[in-house]
Amino acid sequence: MNPLIEKINKEQIKTNVPEFRVGDTVRVGVRISEGKKERIQFFEGIVFNISGGSVSKTFTVRKKIGNVGVERIFPVNSPDVDSITVVKKGKVRRSKLTFLRNMKKEYKTKERN
Repeated sequence: MNPLIEKINKEQIKTNVPEFRVGDTVRVGVRISEGKKERIQFFEGIVFNISGGSVSKTFTVRKKIGNVGVERIFPVNSPDVDSITVVKKGKVRRSKLTFLRNMKKEYKTKERN
């Protein structure tokens, strides 16, 4: 690979990202700008999917609000993602939890050490 591209990629990668897997419950702080003001809004849910690698790594977080499931995709290295906090470590047997879309009730994961 081109050394110039590698140098730019190393500058873009965040180093303070905690280790998390699919099935973990995370709280993501997202920077939202409304006019001239800026605030941080938290989105807490189960990690549904992790894809990509290096600079283009993304993860999907799913939560239920009432009876409606909401999914949101976050780039790990985005400047808009302020913080990622692992609330609970879950143990699952799949790498993509797409079956959660069809479930009516809430999904409970087993605790991982």
